[in-house]
Amino acid sequence: MDELRRIDLNQLLTLHALLVEKHVTRAALRLNKSQPAVSHALAQLRTRFGDPLLVRHGGRMVLTARAQALARPLEEALTRLNGLLSAPDFDPSRARGRFRLCLSDYASRIVLPPLVRHIRERAPGVDLAISQASREAMVAQLMDGELDLALGVFPHPPEDIQVQDLFEEEFVSVADKAVLPEEGGLSLAEWLERPHIMLAMRPDAHDEIETALAARGLRRRLAVTLPHWSAAVDLLAGTDLVLTVAGRAVGPLRRHRTLRRFTPPLDLPRFAYQQAWHARRADDPAHRWLREAVLTCGRPGDG
Repeated sequence: MDELRRIDLNQLLTLHALLVEKHVTRAALRLNKSQPAVSHALAQLRTRFGDPLLVRHGGRMVLTARAQALARPLEEALTRLNGLLSAPDFDPSRARGRFRLCLSDYASRIVLPPLVRHIRERAPGVDLAISQASREAMVAQLMDGELDLALGVFPHPPEDIQVQDLFEEEFVSVADKAVLPEEGGLSLAEWLERPHIMLAMRPDAHDEIETALAARGLRRRLAVTLPHWSAAVDLLAGTDLVLTVAGRAVGPLRRHRTLRRFTPPLDLPRFAYQQAWHARRADDPAHRWLREAVLTCGRPGDG
């Protein structure tokens, strides 16, 4: 305990903000402090740890090896201390705070509208900060404490990342009726001949469809790769493009009367859409309430 007597707990909170934001001004905003105050605290922390902690590299601030080693233990220690000091129960009607969620615009359309209504009705003092990232980036941000919750597909999560199935999905293909047979869909050969739209955060991503094709030694031509689920369907009308996506992303196609959905001519198993969080947040009452809210709002028909 001697070391604790030599440091102000507020300095540890400042250190946490600096390690998460990697930027003095953003850390100051996060802490609701002035930029000079945080700069002064950083100078004291550098002296205390005998390390610069943040250094400039390539036009931006990056963590030193020492700072990287401190990040996770500090996050865990502060989380446990906060749980020790906070009330054991969570009253959503009186709660104040902000949750940081990461989800695609697919989940933003499927889950977010009912979730926002749920929170506004039951926890009006709770705010949401939404971001978008690749699956790999979401896991990294959960590990680093930069996110409270991530929504997506996590087939092989790290040991410290816990996941829960929200609902089950299946793949469907969609194309303009003018380039489809009068009835039914396409054979595998016809499907492979067509140019495709791929939804991914990165152009070089390898998704479940590419994995299924590779297992059979097949490839498709990706004419358009984009991260925007909401825009993908709009690209199909009047073209020979084929889009294969999660069924709930397409919806009933009432706004797209020239399009038709059909079963992909490829064995694509159903998959679970999930929410993921770090194990350090598992027993936090507020976080548990959020997870239960997301689970409720993710059920088909709840939107």
